[in-house]
Amino acid sequence: MSSPVRYEPHERPPPLLAFGLGFQQSALCIAGVVLTPVIVIRVAGQGEPYLTWAVFAALLVCGVTTVMQAVRFGRVGAGYPMLMGTSGAFIAVCVTALVTGGPALLATLVTISALFQFALSARLSWLRRIITPTVAGTVVMLIAVTVMPIVFDTLVDVPEGTAPAAAPVSAAATMLVIAVVTLRASGILRLWVPVLGLVAGCVVSAFFGLYDMQSVIDADWIGVPSGGWPGLDLGFGPAFWALLPAFVFVTLVGAIETVGDSMAIQKVAWRKPRATDFRVVQGAVAADGMGNLLSGLAGTVPNTTYSTSVAIAELTGVAARRVGVWIGVLFVAAAFLPKVAAMLLAIPGPVVAAYITVLLALLFVLGMRMVVHDGVDYRKALIVGLSFWIGTGFQHQAIFADRLGEWWGTLLGNGMTSGGLTAVLLTLFMELTSARRRRIETTLDTEALPKIDAFLRDFASRRGWSEGTVDRICSAGEEALLSLIGRRDTDGDGAGGRRLMLMAKMVDRHAELEFVAASGKENLEDVMVLLSKHHPDDPAEHELSLRLLRHYASSVRHQQYHGTDIVTVRVDLP
Repeated sequence: MSSPVRYEPHERPPPLLAFGLGFQQSALCIAGVVLTPVIVIRVAGQGEPYLTWAVFAALLVCGVTTVMQAVRFGRVGAGYPMLMGTSGAFIAVCVTALVTGGPALLATLVTISALFQFALSARLSWLRRIITPTVAGTVVMLIAVTVMPIVFDTLVDVPEGTAPAAAPVSAAATMLVIAVVTLRASGILRLWVPVLGLVAGCVVSAFFGLYDMQSVIDADWIGVPSGGWPGLDLGFGPAFWALLPAFVFVTLVGAIETVGDSMAIQKVAWRKPRATDFRVVQGAVAADGMGNLLSGLAGTVPNTTYSTSVAIAELTGVAARRVGVWIGVLFVAAAFLPKVAAMLLAIPGPVVAAYITVLLALLFVLGMRMVVHDGVDYRKALIVGLSFWIGTGFQHQAIFADRLGEWWGTLLGNGMTSGGLTAVLLTLFMELTSARRRRIETTLDTEALPKIDAFLRDFASRRGWSEGTVDRICSAGEEALLSLIGRRDTDGDGAGGRRLMLMAKMVDRHAELEFVAASGKENLEDVMVLLSKHHPDDPAEHELSLRLLRHYASSVRHQQYHGTDIVTVRVDLP
């Protein structure tokens, strides 16, 4: 069934609509972008010049990388509207770096740790069995667990002397308008749900005096910090090497969040469901790394993708890249126009919190859908359940909070970090203790068929399977190979001379065959879905192989990376 998507990534919504959605997303998230460096720098006891510079640089970097995510420069960027903002996961390690060695040491650590994200992006296919949809979906669910305590605090964040009813009435008005319009609206009205909710909340809060117009009036129209850039500490002393592992660890956890976000945005951005394109995931991680690299060079705190972008795309049905470009442009404008930033920051906390509550609720359900779509057996159920509750326990300081010490307690106190690490370690344990794969390497052409057939027959016969089961596995392997060859020929790029690695192993009551080859254009999962809906009387030869593969295999999964295709075929055993 088609999802209610009005504008897909490549489509162009009306300029006013694109600007309106970009404005409301930047309005919602600018406080988070600014707040993280403010917290880090004030807790570390740094001066006002550096604070002013760090906020300016954070807005600038987040704006540039948000545009980069949307537009996609080569292999950098997802090609989807994914908002980039400063990362709260880095607060603990950034404070430690500032206290230990000052802003220059922080800048160097952020710059060096960003290089690991580029390495992860380039070799993401190597980690495909560890950073799975189950792990990514769990991290997406934990984002809500991590952020909601802050959101609940913001619900009552009003000046002293404000009427007791101000916060609850403003928040209720925002949430009520969003809920009612979302549940009952259709057509173009649905596109303006976020704006309607914000306007309703701001109007109600204005009656209570919550909207601070004076801060907007006092702010300068144009302003650039006169100084504060810390430079880089290239001494690489003991403090650098002591803190680098912690920075790399948090950087990789943030990358897993970006993996989850980039997989999630693909689930809500298209009218017809598509298989996850891991080249998009690689691009998103690379843009995240570029954001951290620029943050380090600029001397501010690192950034990451903001998952609210996914929920807003699902809520409004607009996943057009143009929206992402507007968000980035407005962030850059806010960096140079203090009055614009003041206007966005003046939106009352209860109004922002009420709206983000709706987004996080949608995001949590989306994470659940990612896990379920990947298939849930008792092993994956244990990984998801245990990781989620461990993350929740650490987030609320309910697990050994008094025994971890201040540094580890602060680091693991982030539910996404502790829960995500649990999911990764459990998945890694599963991978290391699973049955050993048998493998063969050959050329990607029809001349490899006898060699592959002999390999699969030997693999199957060693397990004492029946002749019919052996034939079924061999037939599935043959059709998968022919589909890969036919696909490359169809793309106008013959398969000759390219290498193919085939791995086979037993998984419960399945035989799992994994084909690793040079990449092509179309995704076999998507093509097979189309073939299941159309039954031509005289199918093309490459379509015939796919139809036979659907018959022999219980499931086919196609992961596309830059330069690599990985097709996993499962065959049920009687």
